[in-house]
Amino acid sequence: MPRSAFRRRALSLTPLVDVIFLLLLFFMLTSTFSRYGEIEIAAASGGGSGPTDRMQFLQLGEDRLRLAGQEVAMGALSGRLAGATLLVSLDGEVRAQRLIDLMAVLRGVPDLSLTVLR
Repeated sequence: MPRSAFRRRALSLTPLVDVIFLLLLFFMLTSTFSRYGEIEIAAASGGGSGPTDRMQFLQLGEDRLRLAGQEVAMGALSGRLAGATLLVSLDGEVRAQRLIDLMAVLRGVPDLSLTVLR
């Protein structure tokens, strides 16, 4: 029996390049490069401070929040601090995310001056 010669075709890379291009396009279009939660932080300016008649002290813990010695919820802060100067003291176990969450809540309070103590 005569044996027929079996020839392999050359492998075409065109479909592979098409798939790679589609994957690249998909990942470029579905990813995002924007920042979701930006918080503006301004450096303290030199000189005297303003009036201290509305100064409030806030103690921030990992699982508690105390305003002037009384336990308070995070959502209830914005209504009580308009036009005040707020001093924030951090407990030793407080994580940075907890402080950022507090600053995000306080961002909408009008005329609030915020100072974070060491």
